[in-house]
Order: sequence, then structure tokens, then C-alpha cells
Amino acid sequence: MEITKHQPGMFSWADMPVLDIERAQAFYTGLLNVEASSTPMGPGMAYVVLNKAGKSCCALYPVTEEQMQQRGGRSWWLSYFTVEDADATAARVKELGGSVMAGPFDVFDAGRLAIIVDPAGAMFAVWQPKQGIGAEVFGEPGALAWNELYTNDVAAATTFYGGLFGWQASPAPSPVGEYTVFSLDGQPACGMMAIREEWGPVPPNWSIYLAVEDLESSLELVVEMGGRVLYPPMEVENVGRISMIQDPMGAYLSVIQIAPGSE
Repeated sequence: MEITKHQPGMFSWADMPVLDIERAQAFYTGLLNVEASSTPMGPGMAYVVLNKAGKSCCALYPVTEEQMQQRGGRSWWLSYFTVEDADATAARVKELGGSVMAGPFDVFDAGRLAIIVDPAGAMFAVWQPKQGIGAEVFGEPGALAWNELYTNDVAAATTFYGGLFGWQASPAPSPVGEYTVFSLDGQPACGMMAIREEWGPVPPNWSIYLAVEDLESSLELVVEMGGRVLYPPMEVENVGRISMIQDPMGAYLSVIQIAPGSE
């Protein structure tokens, strides 16, 4: 689905810091069958946007070892949500018990950005678009398809995100147990699950889904390119077939083969 504008409160972009930009670029262009384009962002740094047929999907950018340690020591995908006013949203975050890690600040003429941490510790970004709307293609192979929150306090997260974005929470059937879908004006926005004890010491976090044409062949490719398949394919009725992976840079994410008619 080609996008020209994202509704405020909706997931609209994702990017990831990496130590080895060449390896990360090779992995994701190979997995998603997309192209990469680089935009200079400062001395020795470029923002690598992954594109499908010339439309932006998501992005990667290089960091130093020191910068990576400041980000927790490993690569991870950062979820962005569109807002009308990044400054007002950042102020509201504090009122609701969250914190502002960085910003708000302008990213050239693309938009205005703030990095947020919710009350449980999950990090995300809010994006006030200017020239850059975020993802220009969504919900099809090669593009972002969904994201979800893993948290230690489902009730507190429901209150926080409902107050911040106006999301409504409702339970949804899931083969993995209790699952919450957040909706905005009747449209599904993202999902939420409680962190389970058997997962081990998993911190609260947002995680992305990337869509692929064929799940089995994509998982084979993940392993060939140095990643790991963490969970075997799982069928979610009327949604698609899903598996969680770890990429060669250490980042966790899910890949999905979307069910026909559910895009």
C-alpha cells in the first residue's frame, strides 16, 4: 500500500543503528528484495534508506562502538509514530509519567523528532513530518507491516498510550496467549503483549514486523546470511504466517507473510 500521509498516532517509520552498515545493508536488501540509497547526515555518516520501487520502507545508519554502547550495546529497531506537534507530545509524555530521552529537534527539513521512553522503559520516537512523511509503502512484501509492544505492565501501558495517542485497547485472539490490539478511530494501530517469565530478562521494548513474499524461503535466507530463526512459523488466522528472527547484527524482529485479503 503506497502512503502519502500518516495519520497522527499511527506507526509510520523504523530505523536502526548498526556497527557494520555494509553487512546490515546486504542482509536487509537481500531479505526484502529492496534497494538502498544513502543520504549524508554529517562527517563520516550516511542514512541508508531501504526503498521498494523508489518508495521508502525503513532505514539503517552507522554508529561507532562507543555510540552503540550508549544505546545499550546492540542494534535494535526504533519505532516512530506520527504526531501533529512533537513539542506538545513530548510535554504530554512527561505529564503521563514517561520521559524524553532526546529532543524535540529538527532533522534538517524532513521533520521534528523526539525520542521517548514510556513509564516501563520501552523506547520509541515521535515524528512531526515536514518534507519526510516516513514510510511511503506499508503492509506489503519488502515493507513495514506491524509493530508491537512487549511490557511488564499491560494496564499501565494501556493508560499511557491511550492518553498519549488516543488509542483504544481491545483483546484479540492469538495462538501465543493474551494479546491486545490498540486501535485509533477504529483502525488497528499496533499490538501489545505482556513479557513472559519464560522469555528471561527481556526489557520492555517495541518490536517491528517486516513483510516478505514467502516465509519459508525468507527464513532460509535469514540463516544463510548469518541470522537466526528464533521461533518456527506460526499461523495467525486472517493475519498471516509469522516468525521471530535475530538478524546478523543482533537485532530482534518478526517477519510476516501476510494472509491474502488482510493487507
